[in-house]
Amino acid sequence: MKGADGYIPFRGFQTWYRVVGEREHEGKLPLLLLHGGPGATHDYLESLEGMAETGRRAIFYDQLGCGKSDLPDDTSLWTVETFVEELGVVREALGLDRLHIFGNSWGGMLAMEYALTQPEGVASMIVASSPSSIPQWVAEANRLRADLPEDVQETLNRHEAAGTTSDPEYEEACLVFYKRHVCRLPEWPDYVLRSFQFLDEHGVVYQTMNGPSEFHITGPLKDWDITDRLGEIRIPTLVISGEFDEATPAINRTVSEGIPGAESVIYPGGSHMAHAEDPEGYMRVLDGFLTRVEDRAWKPVETAAAGIPESR
Repeated sequence: MKGADGYIPFRGFQTWYRVVGEREHEGKLPLLLLHGGPGATHDYLESLEGMAETGRRAIFYDQLGCGKSDLPDDTSLWTVETFVEELGVVREALGLDRLHIFGNSWGGMLAMEYALTQPEGVASMIVASSPSSIPQWVAEANRLRADLPEDVQETLNRHEAAGTTSDPEYEEACLVFYKRHVCRLPEWPDYVLRSFQFLDEHGVVYQTMNGPSEFHITGPLKDWDITDRLGEIRIPTLVISGEFDEATPAINRTVSEGIPGAESVIYPGGSHMAHAEDPEGYMRVLDGFLTRVEDRAWKPVETAAAGIPESR
């Protein structure tokens, strides 16, 4: 789809953004989309450009150190606080006085951290496949990992113990997990592969904050947990994750039950990238939630879309 690209100054660097759609239809609000990682790129969210067809601009940006934004060498930049500040700068620069925020994976963690600053003008938040506790994330990942073939588990354990997680054998073993719980498509779309390629070639943010893999977390995020603060969030919130997601139904419950009035959806057949596996159906769920918020008819309900199983 047609879009306008540009750069926003941030801390002496440049943050790249893309706006899809020219304006909002009457009564609609723009949607700002936050990518995951930390340290990935916006590319894997590309299917959600289709949200612009619902009468809202869809706005993406590559977080600092990611994709088309500047890639500084200073690893002291890679903190939660940096990215919360950057989100506010992007909002101000693009004049997003009132908006919806969508965050996938780390992007949802970032959205919740931002919501805890009590920002004005955020009409709603969608937390997609995101934990509020990395210790819970690791516990759930280990549970899923225990179901992998024994030879795959042995390979993962051996390389993690030896500190050889950059070995191609370890990466191949990780892929078995990823194909079950990150993206279940038989062939990954080009836009998903682009984000993984960036992580392979420029993985410093991911390695610094997270570690070598989705389930072997050694960076400072390993102790990140805001579960006991979720009650401070007062923004209408949809918590959505896939049936086979590494952000499991247990993780969904923790987040959705912690945020007052939040709705919970487990997307059938989906994993961590349900938005790529079934873009049209996924966007129908998002649009339904956003429309009710915009119509000021929002109230907590048991499910955000007819026919979508609820997680509780």
